[in-house]
Amino acid sequence: MANALYPKGKEGILDDTVNLSSGTIKAALLRSYTYSSAHEDLADITGSGATIVAYSGTIGSKTFTSGVFDAANVTWTAVANGAACNNFVLYQDGATDADRRVIMFVDSYTNLPVTPNGGDITIEWDNGANKIFSW
Repeated sequence: MANALYPKGKEGILDDTVNLSSGTIKAALLRSYTYSSAHEDLADITGSGATIVAYSGTIGSKTFTSGVFDAANVTWTAVANGAACNNFVLYQDGATDADRRVIMFVDSYTNLPVTPNGGDITIEWDNGANKIFSW
């Protein structure tokens, strides 16, 4: 599977239930997850048997230029030792995993897969034309 915007994430952006500009956007590092276009929130992901290994802080420095979304790199801090993580998702934060709407699935990126070793893990967004994603 290649990187993909979730259908419900796109719907949320269009109907403003997901607000990339003013919403709290974060990333969840995953283990044992297989993408499903039917997933709407982090509860769907954990309900499928996946493990959320780490939650990032709020993604800052968001920009929107010519249909391209970009932001500061993502860092998960002091991620405990464990098996390899093959992907992560961007989501809009909420009170519980059922309130955390997934936006984008990412499995094709520099530094993926990554095996946590107790240190920080950073994903550097693409510096090409598409940045995080483009429409």
